[in-house]
Amino acid sequence: MGRIFEVRKHAMFARWNRMAKQFHRIAKDISIAVKSGGSDPAANPVLRRCIQNARAINMPKDKVDAAIKRASGKDATNFQLAIYEGYAPHGVAILVETATDNPTRTIGNVRHIFSKGGGHMGTSGSVSFQFNEMGVFRLKPEGLNVDDLELYLIDHGLEEMGESTGESGEPQLVIRCVLPHFGIMQKALEDRGIAPLSAEREFVCNTPTELLDEQAKEVLELIDKLEQDDDVQKVFHTLV
Repeated sequence: MGRIFEVRKHAMFARWNRMAKQFHRIAKDISIAVKSGGSDPAANPVLRRCIQNARAINMPKDKVDAAIKRASGKDATNFQLAIYEGYAPHGVAILVETATDNPTRTIGNVRHIFSKGGGHMGTSGSVSFQFNEMGVFRLKPEGLNVDDLELYLIDHGLEEMGESTGESGEPQLVIRCVLPHFGIMQKALEDRGIAPLSAEREFVCNTPTELLDEQAKEVLELIDKLEQDDDVQKVFHTLV
């Protein structure tokens, strides 16, 4: 009984830590959006997207409002965006997207995580050619006429549409467009009254890497360590 309790407690803490990291990431996204486009979601589509993403992970409204207010103040943190490139063990390419107020600290932490995890950092452009930068929208498929939606979105920059599953196993409809069409796609969905579960800029790999289970476990451990760093927003990789 005691062991079952410990396992459950560990799983609960893991969920809390993951949720806290997600809230932290969204708060930074909100801060960057407010700095660049103002605090009114109606006039700032980037902030509107951040708020949608916050709802998708059940971030409380008071935390969202507090992040907007904090970002609007004179003492708001100025985050610098940077992307670091490298390789995990077994040749898996990795892009690490960061937002930081201390680039020296961030690059040191990222380099240390790569090295400790059996990988190594690369120079700018060393792995990014293996990815396409795209706008990615995830929708609830229920109630949608997928064929009709696809025809509609083709006129607004749709590149790919497919099915996937979320972290909790729920079905999702994944829509991708080239990054310059991100705003066009976002407005097209809004005009249809469709609120995405999430709307993100993502680096989608074009050269997937397949590994044996034990090898993949090593890579996933490195990715997890990167994702836990406070300055890291997202990690993209070629592992399938």
